[in-house]
Amino acid sequence: MIKRNLPLMITIGVFVLGYLYCLTQFPGFASTRVICNILTDNAFLGIIAVGMTFVILSGGIDLSVGSVIAFTGVFLAKVIGDFGLSPLLAFPLVLVMGCAFGAFMGLLIDALKIPAFIITLAGMFFLRGVSYLVSEESIPINHPIYDTLSSLAWKIPGGGRLSAMGLLMLAVVVIGIFLAHRTRFGNQVYAIGGNATSANLMGISTRSTTIRIYMLSTGLATLAGIVFSIYTQAGYALAGVGVELDAIASVVIGGTLLSGGVGTVLGTLFGVAIQGLIQTYINFDGTLSSWWTKIAIGILLFIFIALQRGLTVLWENRQSSPVTRVNICAAIKTPLRVGEAQEITRPGIHG
Repeated sequence: MIKRNLPLMITIGVFVLGYLYCLTQFPGFASTRVICNILTDNAFLGIIAVGMTFVILSGGIDLSVGSVIAFTGVFLAKVIGDFGLSPLLAFPLVLVMGCAFGAFMGLLIDALKIPAFIITLAGMFFLRGVSYLVSEESIPINHPIYDTLSSLAWKIPGGGRLSAMGLLMLAVVVIGIFLAHRTRFGNQVYAIGGNATSANLMGISTRSTTIRIYMLSTGLATLAGIVFSIYTQAGYALAGVGVELDAIASVVIGGTLLSGGVGTVLGTLFGVAIQGLIQTYINFDGTLSSWWTKIAIGILLFIFIALQRGLTVLWENRQSSPVTRVNICAAIKTPLRVGEAQEITRPGIHG
């Protein structure tokens, strides 16, 4: 329990301290408008990060998600603008394509026993190249449904407006939490991330689970691509460059171990929120370059990775128990009573 929740508590603590600091510098942070803007501006990143959480929990990595966003955007712009396809049909179509691509990568990872880093790197280059083949220029998307979705929002007390994109991201987080902690699939993900060999011995099909993990990741990346196309009202082959790194950073800052087996979707949400908080602070300040966001995230990553390593060593030391050493020669020469023999065979038990 401590191993799972301590990184989450630290992440929440960092967010709270960061928010309080921003509040002391700029009282406007108390407005619900700021919070809603953070949710809207980072909706696509939050959706991707949920899928990335499952991948990293399993001990893998997915570098293709940024290219999935780019392909989704240019595909939607092309079929809606040039072929007149309704977004209500284009959205399910591209979602199926994204899930199928993820399933294919998951199959390759398990069947060929090639590291996920290599397979998803190939997927990243492939989809980015296909996106450029579709169009090298930004393609605007002009459709009434896009206009409606981009402006759809609900007013909340304090002057904030919770957009449909922000609400969708929160819904994905809730579903992700349920999948991770209340379903057999979630248990299988944690088991594979903890020890794939042990998971196999327990009867867990690593192949089907791996396929579903990467299907979920690219499926959510495709959904994020839809959200991003609504947010920008365009499709562009350069969209999503580096987003995979932002998603990984959110997951790690959220307390998920890169080695797999430990982490939470809720922590990932706070990891995304911390990034959004830093960016908003820089915007409020007005004198700092936007590159300071990357610098701050880099510092946080160094801290959290060092913290993860320290906690891992601590847990390993606590779990290791001393084994009572026995002089075999003396044991052979001197017969032992039954009670003494039992005491010798019980390692680490001392009165």
